[in-house]
Amino acid sequence: MCVSAVLIKSNIEMVTGMVNKRIRNKSELLKAIAHPVRLCIIRRLIEKPRNVSEMHSCLKKPQSTISQHLGKLREARIIEGKRNGTHVCYKVINEEVKKIVAILFS
Repeated sequence: MCVSAVLIKSNIEMVTGMVNKRIRNKSELLKAIAHPVRLCIIRRLIEKPRNVSEMHSCLKKPQSTISQHLGKLREARIIEGKRNGTHVCYKVINEEVKKIVAILFS
């Protein structure tokens, strides 16, 4: 195999790897928002930042359940929390997720 063929093969493998990584990242993002409770949390947080007790009153789920889902959303870098006294106020920071949710509920 000539040098140029090796370089072309190497470039193709590199591009394919980058595409596969991007697809895996998008798949992980969709998995993170696919749960009904997480989707509802995201939708509420897009309306306005909220703390767990505010979400508890509108979701009618135990605070521990909400906290677990918030943890998964934080891990996926979809939301972030900011301490405000004794409460943590959460907001959506991922613009791509905001667009996806807007499309889903339009």
